Amino acid sequence: MNAQVRLQALSAFLKGQRAKISPESVGLPPGTRRRTPGLRREEVAQLAGVSTTWYTWLEQGRDIQVSSSVLDCVANALQLNADERRYLYSLAFEGGGEAHPVQQEAVQISPSLQKIMTELRLCPVVISDRMCNIVGWNRAAALVFLDFDRIPPEERNMIRLLFTRREFRRLAVNWEQFASGYLAMFRSYYGQYVGDEWYDRFLEEMKRKNPDFTRMWEESQVSYAPEVHLEFRHAKAGKMVYELTSLKVYGNADLRCSIYTPAPDTNTEAKLRQLMEEMGS
Repeated sequence: MNAQVRLQALSAFLKGQRAKISPESVGLPPGTRRRTPGLRREEVAQLAGVSTTWYTWLEQGRDIQVSSSVLDCVANALQLNADERRYLYSLAFEGGGEAHPVQQEAVQISPSLQKIMTELRLCPVVISDRMCNIVGWNRAAALVFLDFDRIPPEERNMIRLLFTRREFRRLAVNWEQFASGYLAMFRSYYGQYVGDEWYDRFLEEMKRKNPDFTRMWEESQVSYAPEVHLEFRHAKAGKMVYELTSLKVYGNADLRCSIYTPAPDTNTEAKLRQLMEEMGS
């Protein structure tokens, strides 16, 4: 990501966060002449204790001097959580993120990680890299989602599949929440690897091909490990309810382990067990 793209991303993020905050929530009068939702620039500047001109330049994506202490004040004014603060810092400071080349070689799943996936027999498990490419999965994931083996490796990207495959839209009752959770993770990577132009090429492709992606990307949150409640309508098993837990796999490959745990007080686990028996798993 070059400096111009980085600053444009910073501008879009600040505008989006400002629009989410109501004047009443920060003790300001609602007013009657607001043309857009959320706070005005001058109100954010007032809350942050900075000049309106400086904050305007920051939000416009101008290349200006930014200190950690002042950025903290802006983060407080915009009520950012810990993940959103990390994202803000990565965009505000040149070199704040990492610049790694796109992986050319296939990721090798370690025997220990493979054993974890196998042992979690009744929990669908998906392993993905920092670009949300799917690099590993267990049998439960293939039965609940789709058979990833039948998808060409270059198309085996969770973001791409969520927005292009009808199977996912039919499967997830709360598809938007499902997709938003992955976009929140993807945005965290986008901020972390600001030097890798792969992300900008991927975003341009997705925006060009899918209007839903454009809208949801502009509205997306930032989360390194979102917890998502998912309700599926499986073609064979019927209603299934899962809780998504994302775990970071420490190592050079920067992998993520997404575990879909059957929700308590549901018969989801029993349905998956029956489905696996019927499919000879």
